[in-house]
Amino acid sequence: MMSTNELRRGLNFKDPEAVRALTCTLLKEDFGLTIEIPLERLIPTVPLRLNYIHWVEDLIGGQGNPRRGIDIGTGASCIYPLLGATMNGWFFLATEVDDICFNYAKKNVEQNHLAELIKVVKVPQKTLLMDALKDESIVYDFCMCNPPFFANQLEAKGVNSRNSRRPPPSSINTGGVTEIMAEGGELEFVKRIIHDSLQLKKRLRWYSCMLGKKCSLAPLKDELRKQGVLKVTHTEFCQGRTMRWALAWSFYDDVPVPSPPCKKRKLEKARKPITFTVLKPTVAELQTQAPSIGCTDTSPTESVSAWLEKILTDLKVLHKRVPCGEAELSLFLTAVENTWIHTRQKRREQGRHLRELPRAQPTSTCSTDASAPSVPDTDTPTPAPEEPTAEGSNAKERNEQQDPEKSADVPMESPTEPKQVAAGSPQNPETVQHFLFKCLVNVKQEENDVVVEMHWVEGQNKDLMNQLCTCLKNSLFRQVAKAT
Repeated sequence: MMSTNELRRGLNFKDPEAVRALTCTLLKEDFGLTIEIPLERLIPTVPLRLNYIHWVEDLIGGQGNPRRGIDIGTGASCIYPLLGATMNGWFFLATEVDDICFNYAKKNVEQNHLAELIKVVKVPQKTLLMDALKDESIVYDFCMCNPPFFANQLEAKGVNSRNSRRPPPSSINTGGVTEIMAEGGELEFVKRIIHDSLQLKKRLRWYSCMLGKKCSLAPLKDELRKQGVLKVTHTEFCQGRTMRWALAWSFYDDVPVPSPPCKKRKLEKARKPITFTVLKPTVAELQTQAPSIGCTDTSPTESVSAWLEKILTDLKVLHKRVPCGEAELSLFLTAVENTWIHTRQKRREQGRHLRELPRAQPTSTCSTDASAPSVPDTDTPTPAPEEPTAEGSNAKERNEQQDPEKSADVPMESPTEPKQVAAGSPQNPETVQHFLFKCLVNVKQEENDVVVEMHWVEGQNKDLMNQLCTCLKNSLFRQVAKAT
Protein backbone atom coordinates (compact mmCIF):
# COMPACT_ATOMS: atom_id res chain seq x y z
CA MET A 1 0.00 0.00 0.00
CA MET A 2 1.04 3.60 -0.53
CA SER A 3 2.39 5.56 2.40
CA THR A 4 0.59 8.64 3.69
CA ASN A 5 3.12 10.94 2.05
CA GLU A 6 2.72 9.16 -1.28
CA LEU A 7 -1.06 9.50 -1.01
CA ARG A 8 -0.76 13.21 -0.32
CA ARG A 9 1.50 13.67 -3.31
CA GLY A 10 -0.33 11.39 -5.69
CA LEU A 11 -4.04 11.41 -4.73
CA ASN A 12 -6.36 14.27 -5.57
CA PHE A 13 -8.97 14.23 -2.80
CA LYS A 14 -11.06 16.69 -4.80
CA ASP A 15 -11.54 14.05 -7.48
CA PRO A 16 -14.49 11.77 -6.60
CA GLU A 17 -13.12 8.91 -8.70
CA ALA A 18 -9.81 9.05 -6.82
CA VAL A 19 -11.58 9.08 -3.44
CA ARG A 20 -13.78 6.17 -4.47
CA ALA A 21 -10.76 4.20 -5.68
CA LEU A 22 -9.01 4.75 -2.35
CA THR A 23 -12.01 3.59 -0.28
CA CYS A 24 -12.59 0.51 -2.41
CA THR A 25 -8.91 -0.39 -2.34
CA LEU A 26 -8.65 -0.08 1.44
CA LEU A 27 -11.71 -2.25 1.98
CA LYS A 28 -10.39 -4.86 -0.43
CA GLU A 29 -6.82 -4.95 0.86
CA ASP A 30 -7.56 -4.80 4.59
CA PHE A 31 -10.92 -6.59 4.90
CA GLY A 32 -11.36 -8.57 1.70
CA LEU A 33 -14.52 -6.63 0.83
CA THR A 34 -15.47 -5.83 -2.76
CA ILE A 35 -17.89 -2.91 -3.03
CA GLU A 36 -19.30 -0.58 -5.65
CA ILE A 37 -20.28 3.04 -4.95
CA PRO A 38 -21.90 5.46 -7.42
CA LEU A 39 -20.10 8.76 -7.78
CA GLU A 40 -23.28 10.69 -7.00
CA ARG A 41 -23.60 9.16 -3.52
CA LEU A 42 -21.57 9.48 -0.34
CA ILE A 43 -18.13 7.86 -0.46
CA PRO A 44 -17.16 6.95 3.13
CA THR A 45 -13.71 7.29 4.66
CA VAL A 46 -12.68 3.91 6.04
CA PRO A 47 -10.60 4.95 9.10
CA LEU A 48 -13.34 7.19 10.49
CA ARG A 49 -15.96 4.41 10.13
CA LEU A 50 -13.61 2.01 11.88
CA ASN A 51 -13.34 4.42 14.82
CA TYR A 52 -17.11 4.31 15.24
CA ILE A 53 -17.19 0.50 15.01
CA HIS A 54 -14.51 0.18 17.70
CA TRP A 55 -16.38 2.57 20.00
CA VAL A 56 -19.54 0.47 19.62
CA GLU A 57 -17.45 -2.53 20.64
CA ASP A 58 -16.62 -0.67 23.85
CA LEU A 59 -20.29 0.15 24.43
CA ILE A 60 -21.56 -3.41 24.09
CA GLY A 61 -18.65 -5.05 25.88
CA GLY A 62 -16.24 -6.29 23.25
CA GLN A 63 -16.29 -8.44 20.18
CA GLY A 64 -17.43 -11.73 21.69
CA ASN A 65 -20.87 -13.34 21.33
CA PRO A 66 -23.19 -12.67 18.38
CA ARG A 67 -24.50 -9.11 18.50
CA ARG A 68 -27.38 -7.49 16.69
CA GLY A 69 -27.27 -3.93 15.48
CA ILE A 70 -29.22 -1.43 13.39
CA ASP A 71 -27.63 0.93 10.90
CA ILE A 72 -29.97 3.87 10.27
CA GLY A 73 -29.37 5.09 6.71
CA THR A 74 -26.75 2.59 5.66
CA GLY A 75 -25.83 4.35 2.40
CA ALA A 76 -24.78 2.85 -0.91
CA SER A 77 -21.59 1.41 0.56
CA CYS A 78 -23.36 -0.31 3.50
CA ILE A 79 -20.01 0.14 5.20
CA TYR A 80 -20.96 -0.23 8.87
CA PRO A 81 -22.75 -3.56 8.43
CA LEU A 82 -20.04 -4.88 6.12
CA LEU A 83 -17.29 -3.99 8.58
CA GLY A 84 -19.21 -5.19 11.64
CA ALA A 85 -20.17 -8.49 10.04
CA THR A 86 -16.69 -9.13 8.61
CA MET A 87 -14.71 -8.17 11.71
CA ASN A 88 -17.02 -9.34 14.51
CA GLY A 89 -19.72 -11.55 13.00
CA TRP A 90 -22.46 -9.08 14.00
CA PHE A 91 -26.01 -9.33 12.61
CA PHE A 92 -27.31 -6.11 11.08
CA LEU A 93 -30.61 -4.56 10.09
CA ALA A 94 -29.60 -1.87 7.59
CA THR A 95 -32.27 0.70 6.65
CA GLU A 96 -32.26 3.04 3.67
CA VAL A 97 -34.73 5.56 2.21
CA ASP A 98 -32.93 6.33 -1.08
CA ASP A 99 -33.58 3.95 -4.00
CA ILE A 100 -30.07 4.18 -5.47
CA CYS A 101 -28.40 3.65 -2.10
CA PHE A 102 -30.73 0.75 -1.30
CA ASN A 103 -29.94 -1.07 -4.55
CA TYR A 104 -26.17 -0.63 -4.19
CA ALA A 105 -26.24 -1.65 -0.52
CA LYS A 106 -28.07 -4.91 -1.35
CA LYS A 107 -25.64 -5.63 -4.17
CA ASN A 108 -22.61 -5.01 -1.93
CA VAL A 109 -23.96 -7.36 0.72
CA GLU A 110 -24.72 -10.10 -1.77
CA GLN A 111 -21.42 -9.96 -3.65
CA ASN A 112 -19.54 -10.29 -0.34
CA HIS A 113 -21.70 -13.30 0.65
CA LEU A 114 -22.93 -11.67 3.85
CA ALA A 115 -26.69 -11.89 3.27
CA GLU A 116 -27.03 -14.24 6.25
CA LEU A 117 -25.69 -11.54 8.58
CA ILE A 118 -26.99 -8.36 6.94
CA LYS A 119 -30.61 -7.55 6.07
CA VAL A 120 -31.03 -4.38 3.99
CA VAL A 121 -34.56 -2.93 4.07
CA LYS A 122 -36.12 -0.05 2.18
CA VAL A 123 -38.11 2.27 4.46
CA PRO A 124 -40.29 5.35 3.77
CA GLN A 125 -38.85 8.87 3.94
CA LYS A 126 -38.30 10.23 7.48
CA THR A 127 -38.40 6.71 8.91
CA LEU A 128 -35.90 6.20 11.68
CA LEU A 129 -36.49 3.47 14.26
CA MET A 130 -40.22 3.21 15.02
CA ASP A 131 -41.44 2.18 11.58
CA ALA A 132 -38.39 0.00 10.92
CA LEU A 133 -39.00 -2.05 14.07
CA LYS A 134 -42.80 -2.22 14.03
CA ASP A 135 -42.73 -5.82 12.76
CA GLU A 136 -39.66 -6.79 14.80
CA SER A 137 -39.66 -8.41 18.21
CA ILE A 138 -35.90 -8.81 18.54
CA VAL A 139 -33.94 -6.93 21.20
CA TYR A 140 -31.00 -5.25 19.48
CA ASP A 141 -27.70 -4.54 21.17
CA PHE A 142 -27.14 -1.18 19.51
CA CYS A 143 -27.99 1.18 16.70
CA MET A 144 -25.60 3.29 14.66
CA CYS A 145 -26.30 6.35 12.59
CA ASN A 146 -24.32 8.79 10.51
CA PRO A 147 -27.04 11.47 10.22
CA PRO A 148 -27.27 14.20 7.59
CA PHE A 149 -25.11 16.98 8.99
CA PHE A 150 -26.64 19.98 7.22
CA ALA A 151 -29.96 21.79 7.27
CA ASN A 152 -29.68 23.39 3.81
CA GLN A 153 -27.44 23.92 0.79
CA LEU A 154 -25.67 26.91 2.35
CA GLU A 155 -24.57 24.85 5.32
CA ALA A 156 -23.50 22.02 3.04
CA LYS A 157 -21.26 24.45 1.17
CA GLY A 158 -19.90 25.84 4.44
CA VAL A 159 -21.25 29.33 3.80
CA ASN A 160 -22.78 29.96 7.21
CA SER A 161 -21.68 27.04 9.33
CA ARG A 162 -17.92 26.72 8.95
CA ASN A 163 -15.64 28.80 11.15
CA SER A 164 -13.85 31.31 8.94
CA ARG A 165 -10.53 30.46 10.60
CA ARG A 166 -10.74 26.81 9.60
CA PRO A 167 -9.19 25.71 6.31
CA PRO A 168 -11.59 24.50 3.63
CA PRO A 169 -12.38 20.76 3.42
CA SER A 170 -9.56 18.78 1.85
CA SER A 171 -11.88 16.18 0.26
CA ILE A 172 -14.89 16.46 -2.00
CA ASN A 173 -18.39 15.80 -0.67
CA THR A 174 -20.25 13.48 -3.05
CA GLY A 175 -23.27 12.78 -0.84
CA GLY A 176 -26.81 12.84 -2.20
CA VAL A 177 -29.45 15.17 -0.81
CA THR A 178 -30.91 12.64 1.63
CA GLU A 179 -27.42 11.72 2.84
CA ILE A 180 -26.11 15.17 3.73
CA MET A 181 -29.21 17.30 4.37
CA ALA A 182 -32.26 17.00 6.60
CA GLU A 183 -34.79 19.42 8.01
CA GLY A 184 -33.13 21.08 10.98
CA GLY A 185 -29.79 19.42 10.25
CA GLU A 186 -28.20 16.78 12.45
CA LEU A 187 -29.53 18.36 15.63
CA GLU A 188 -33.19 17.83 14.79
CA PHE A 189 -32.45 14.50 13.13
CA VAL A 190 -30.89 13.05 16.29
CA LYS A 191 -33.65 14.55 18.44
CA ARG A 192 -36.10 12.49 16.41
CA ILE A 193 -34.05 9.38 17.18
CA ILE A 194 -34.13 10.34 20.87
CA HIS A 195 -37.93 10.62 20.75
CA ASP A 196 -38.17 7.23 19.03
CA SER A 197 -35.95 5.76 21.73
CA LEU A 198 -38.26 7.08 24.45
CA GLN A 199 -40.97 4.82 23.02
CA LEU A 200 -38.79 1.84 22.19
CA LYS A 201 -36.65 2.08 25.34
CA LYS A 202 -35.32 -1.42 26.11
CA ARG A 203 -35.84 -2.72 22.58
CA LEU A 204 -32.23 -1.58 22.11
CA ARG A 205 -29.52 -1.76 24.73
CA TRP A 206 -27.61 1.21 23.29
CA TYR A 207 -28.66 4.04 20.98
CA SER A 208 -25.86 5.95 19.28
CA CYS A 209 -25.24 8.62 16.64
CA MET A 210 -22.17 10.20 15.11
CA LEU A 211 -22.14 14.01 14.88
CA GLY A 212 -20.35 16.29 12.48
CA LYS A 213 -20.49 19.39 14.69
CA LYS A 214 -19.27 19.70 18.25
CA CYS A 215 -21.89 22.37 18.94
CA SER A 216 -24.61 19.72 18.51
CA LEU A 217 -23.35 17.65 21.43
CA ALA A 218 -24.37 19.86 24.36
CA PRO A 219 -28.01 20.50 23.30
CA LEU A 220 -28.53 16.78 22.60
CA LYS A 221 -27.17 15.86 26.02
CA ASP A 222 -29.51 18.48 27.51
CA GLU A 223 -32.42 16.93 25.64
CA LEU A 224 -31.61 13.50 27.07
CA ARG A 225 -31.32 15.00 30.53
CA LYS A 226 -34.71 16.67 30.21
CA GLN A 227 -36.22 13.32 29.19
CA GLY A 228 -34.78 11.67 32.28
CA VAL A 229 -32.25 9.47 30.48
CA LEU A 230 -29.47 8.74 32.97
CA LYS A 231 -27.12 6.47 31.05
CA VAL A 232 -25.44 8.86 28.63
CA THR A 233 -21.91 9.02 27.29
CA HIS A 234 -20.02 10.55 24.39
CA THR A 235 -16.67 10.46 22.67
CA GLU A 236 -14.80 12.04 19.80
CA PHE A 237 -13.05 10.66 16.75
CA CYS A 238 -10.01 12.36 15.27
CA GLN A 239 -8.73 11.21 11.90
CA GLY A 240 -6.18 13.55 10.35
CA ARG A 241 -7.83 16.94 10.02
CA THR A 242 -11.33 15.48 10.44
CA MET A 243 -13.11 15.57 13.81
CA ARG A 244 -16.35 13.79 14.61
CA TRP A 245 -18.27 13.33 17.86
CA ALA A 246 -20.48 10.46 18.95
CA LEU A 247 -23.32 10.31 21.49
CA ALA A 248 -24.80 7.19 23.07
CA TRP A 249 -27.54 6.54 25.64
CA SER A 250 -29.27 3.54 27.22
CA PHE A 251 -32.36 2.71 29.30
CA TYR A 252 -30.76 -0.37 30.86
CA ASP A 253 -29.57 -0.16 34.45
CA ASP A 254 -26.99 -2.92 34.12
CA VAL A 255 -24.97 -1.61 31.18
CA PRO A 256 -21.49 -0.28 31.99
CA VAL A 257 -21.08 3.27 30.70
CA PRO A 258 -17.69 4.07 29.14
CA SER A 259 -16.25 7.28 30.49
CA PRO A 260 -16.30 10.23 28.09
CA PRO A 261 -12.92 11.62 27.11
CA CYS A 262 -11.38 13.79 29.82
CA LYS A 263 -10.98 17.44 28.96
CA LYS A 264 -7.30 17.08 29.76
CA ARG A 265 -6.99 13.81 27.86
CA LYS A 266 -4.76 15.20 25.14
CA LEU A 267 -1.07 15.50 25.64
CA GLU A 268 -0.01 19.09 25.44
CA LYS A 269 1.56 20.00 22.19
CA ALA A 270 5.29 20.13 22.47
CA ARG A 271 6.00 23.63 23.66
CA LYS A 272 8.83 25.43 22.01
CA PRO A 273 11.45 26.35 24.60
CA ILE A 274 12.19 29.94 25.48
CA THR A 275 15.75 30.61 24.38
CA PHE A 276 18.40 33.26 24.41
CA THR A 277 21.93 33.22 23.03
CA VAL A 278 25.06 34.27 24.88
CA LEU A 279 27.41 35.46 22.16
CA LYS A 280 31.10 34.58 21.99
CA PRO A 281 32.47 37.85 23.51
CA THR A 282 30.06 37.59 26.43
CA VAL A 283 30.93 33.93 26.94
CA ALA A 284 34.65 34.79 26.98
CA GLU A 285 34.15 37.40 29.70
CA LEU A 286 32.03 35.03 31.78
CA GLN A 287 34.77 32.43 31.48
CA THR A 288 37.33 34.96 32.71
CA GLN A 289 35.18 35.80 35.74
CA ALA A 290 34.12 32.19 36.48
CA PRO A 291 36.93 31.50 39.03
CA SER A 292 35.60 34.34 41.18
CA ILE A 293 32.49 32.27 41.94
CA GLY A 294 34.37 29.03 42.51
CA CYS A 295 34.04 27.56 39.02
CA THR A 296 37.19 25.59 38.25
CA ASP A 297 36.04 24.24 34.89
CA THR A 298 35.95 27.31 32.66
CA SER A 299 34.60 25.68 29.51
CA PRO A 300 31.90 27.78 27.80
CA THR A 301 28.89 25.72 28.91
CA GLU A 302 30.27 25.16 32.42
CA SER A 303 31.02 28.87 32.92
CA VAL A 304 27.58 30.00 31.76
CA SER A 305 25.91 27.30 33.87
CA ALA A 306 27.87 28.34 36.96
CA TRP A 307 26.78 31.96 36.56
CA LEU A 308 23.17 30.86 36.05
CA GLU A 309 23.38 28.80 39.24
CA LYS A 310 24.73 31.79 41.15
CA ILE A 311 21.92 34.03 39.90
CA LEU A 312 19.31 31.39 40.73
CA THR A 313 20.76 30.99 44.22
CA ASP A 314 20.58 34.75 44.78
CA LEU A 315 16.97 34.70 43.56
CA LYS A 316 16.16 31.77 45.88
CA VAL A 317 14.99 29.62 42.97
CA LEU A 318 15.43 25.94 43.83
CA HIS A 319 17.66 24.18 41.34
CA LYS A 320 19.86 21.18 40.83
CA ARG A 321 21.80 19.66 37.99
CA VAL A 322 20.26 16.68 36.25
CA PRO A 323 21.69 14.15 33.77
CA CYS A 324 21.75 15.27 30.16
CA GLY A 325 23.57 14.82 26.89
CA GLU A 326 27.32 15.00 26.58
CA ALA A 327 27.34 18.33 24.77
CA GLU A 328 25.11 20.21 27.23
CA LEU A 329 24.35 20.89 30.89
CA SER A 330 20.87 20.78 32.42
CA LEU A 331 19.33 22.37 35.50
CA PHE A 332 15.95 21.46 36.95
CA LEU A 333 14.30 24.58 38.40
CA THR A 334 11.43 24.99 40.83
CA ALA A 335 10.27 28.53 41.57
CA VAL A 336 8.43 28.71 44.88
CA GLU A 337 8.02 32.50 45.01
CA ASN A 338 8.39 35.34 42.55
CA THR A 339 11.72 36.91 43.50
CA TRP A 340 12.70 38.29 40.10
CA ILE A 341 9.98 40.90 39.53
CA HIS A 342 10.54 44.52 40.56
CA THR A 343 14.15 43.81 41.49
CA ARG A 344 15.13 47.42 40.75
CA GLN A 345 12.49 48.67 43.16
CA LYS A 346 13.67 46.18 45.78
CA ARG A 347 17.27 47.33 45.36
CA ARG A 348 16.18 50.95 45.69
CA GLU A 349 14.26 50.23 48.88
CA GLN A 350 17.16 48.28 50.29
CA GLY A 351 19.56 51.13 49.56
CA ARG A 352 17.19 53.67 51.11
CA HIS A 353 16.94 51.51 54.21
CA LEU A 354 20.72 51.29 54.50
CA ARG A 355 21.11 55.06 54.20
CA GLU A 356 18.66 55.56 57.03
CA LEU A 357 20.35 53.12 59.42
CA PRO A 358 23.30 55.37 60.44
CA ARG A 359 20.89 58.18 61.39
CA ALA A 360 18.77 55.81 63.42
CA GLN A 361 21.72 54.26 65.28
CA PRO A 362 24.85 56.43 65.03
CA THR A 363 28.11 54.75 66.09
CA SER A 364 31.75 55.49 65.70
CA THR A 365 31.87 53.30 62.63
CA CYS A 366 28.98 54.96 60.81
CA SER A 367 31.01 57.76 59.34
CA THR A 368 33.68 55.29 58.32
CA ASP A 369 31.27 53.04 56.50
CA ALA A 370 29.28 55.88 55.03
CA SER A 371 32.37 57.39 53.51
CA ALA A 372 33.66 54.07 52.22
CA PRO A 373 33.14 53.51 48.51
CA SER A 374 30.31 51.21 47.57
CA VAL A 375 31.38 47.82 46.22
CA PRO A 376 29.05 46.57 43.46
CA ASP A 377 27.79 43.03 43.81
CA THR A 378 28.36 40.45 41.11
CA ASP A 379 24.98 40.39 39.41
CA THR A 380 23.71 43.98 39.41
CA PRO A 381 24.94 47.00 37.41
CA THR A 382 26.80 49.82 39.12
CA PRO A 383 23.93 51.82 40.63
CA ALA A 384 23.34 55.53 40.58
CA PRO A 385 24.42 57.38 43.75
CA GLU A 386 20.89 57.40 45.14
CA GLU A 387 20.54 53.62 44.64
CA PRO A 388 23.40 51.88 46.47
CA THR A 389 23.12 48.13 46.19
CA ALA A 390 25.90 46.84 48.47
CA GLU A 391 27.45 47.61 51.81
CA GLY A 392 30.43 46.82 53.93
CA SER A 393 30.44 44.03 56.47
CA ASN A 394 29.89 46.45 59.39
CA ALA A 395 26.79 47.90 57.73
CA LYS A 396 25.46 44.38 57.21
CA GLU A 397 25.95 43.64 60.91
CA ARG A 398 24.14 46.83 61.86
CA ASN A 399 21.30 45.85 59.51
CA GLU A 400 20.92 42.53 61.30
CA GLN A 401 20.98 44.22 64.71
CA GLN A 402 18.46 46.86 63.69
CA ASP A 403 15.94 44.51 62.02
CA PRO A 404 16.74 40.79 62.09
CA GLU A 405 13.62 39.97 60.03
CA LYS A 406 14.83 42.22 57.20
CA SER A 407 18.23 40.61 57.27
CA ALA A 408 16.64 37.21 56.83
CA ASP A 409 15.55 38.30 53.36
CA VAL A 410 19.15 38.71 52.24
CA PRO A 411 20.59 35.45 50.91
CA MET A 412 23.28 34.21 53.30
CA GLU A 413 24.75 31.68 50.90
CA SER A 414 28.28 32.14 49.72
CA PRO A 415 28.27 33.26 46.07
CA THR A 416 31.28 31.08 45.43
CA GLU A 417 29.43 27.85 46.22
CA PRO A 418 26.19 27.78 44.23
CA LYS A 419 26.21 24.03 43.63
CA GLN A 420 26.68 23.28 47.31
CA VAL A 421 23.85 25.62 48.25
CA ALA A 422 21.49 24.00 45.75
CA ALA A 423 22.41 20.52 46.90
CA GLY A 424 21.97 21.45 50.54
CA SER A 425 18.61 23.12 50.01
CA PRO A 426 15.92 21.91 52.42
CA GLN A 427 13.61 21.22 49.49
CA ASN A 428 14.23 19.05 46.47
CA PRO A 429 13.35 21.03 43.32
CA GLU A 430 11.72 17.92 41.82
CA THR A 431 9.55 16.98 44.82
CA VAL A 432 8.48 20.31 46.33
CA GLN A 433 4.68 20.41 46.62
CA HIS A 434 3.80 24.11 46.46
CA PHE A 435 5.40 26.03 43.61
CA LEU A 436 4.81 28.61 40.90
CA PHE A 437 6.30 26.54 38.12
CA LYS A 438 8.94 23.97 37.24
CA CYS A 439 11.16 24.05 34.19
CA LEU A 440 14.27 22.51 32.71
CA VAL A 441 17.17 24.72 31.63
CA ASN A 442 19.53 23.34 28.99
CA VAL A 443 22.84 25.07 28.34
CA LYS A 444 24.63 23.99 25.19
CA GLN A 445 27.31 25.30 22.88
CA GLU A 446 26.52 26.11 19.28
CA GLU A 447 29.68 26.95 17.36
CA ASN A 448 31.29 29.77 19.40
CA ASP A 449 28.13 30.86 21.22
CA VAL A 450 26.18 29.33 24.09
CA VAL A 451 22.42 28.82 23.85
CA VAL A 452 20.22 28.71 26.95
CA GLU A 453 16.87 26.92 26.57
CA MET A 454 14.10 26.95 29.16
CA HIS A 455 11.60 24.11 28.76
CA TRP A 456 8.27 24.37 30.56
CA VAL A 457 7.42 21.37 32.76
CA GLU A 458 4.37 22.37 34.82
CA GLY A 459 2.99 25.19 36.89
CA GLN A 460 0.49 27.99 37.21
CA ASN A 461 1.56 30.48 34.57
CA LYS A 462 4.08 30.23 31.77
CA ASP A 463 4.50 34.02 31.80
CA LEU A 464 6.40 33.65 35.07
CA MET A 465 8.97 31.48 33.31
CA ASN A 466 9.23 34.09 30.55
CA GLN A 467 9.96 36.74 33.19
CA LEU A 468 12.60 34.61 34.89
CA CYS A 469 14.23 33.95 31.52
CA THR A 470 14.48 37.70 30.91
CA CYS A 471 15.93 38.20 34.39
CA LEU A 472 18.59 35.51 33.86
CA LYS A 473 19.55 36.92 30.48
CA ASN A 474 19.80 40.51 31.74
CA SER A 475 21.78 39.43 34.81
CA LEU A 476 24.37 37.67 32.64
CA PHE A 477 24.71 40.67 30.35
CA ARG A 478 24.96 43.11 33.28
CA GLN A 479 27.73 41.03 34.78
CA VAL A 480 29.77 41.43 31.60
CA ALA A 481 28.86 45.12 31.26
CA LYS A 482 30.30 45.88 34.71
CA ALA A 483 33.63 44.35 33.78
CA THR A 484 33.93 46.46 30.64
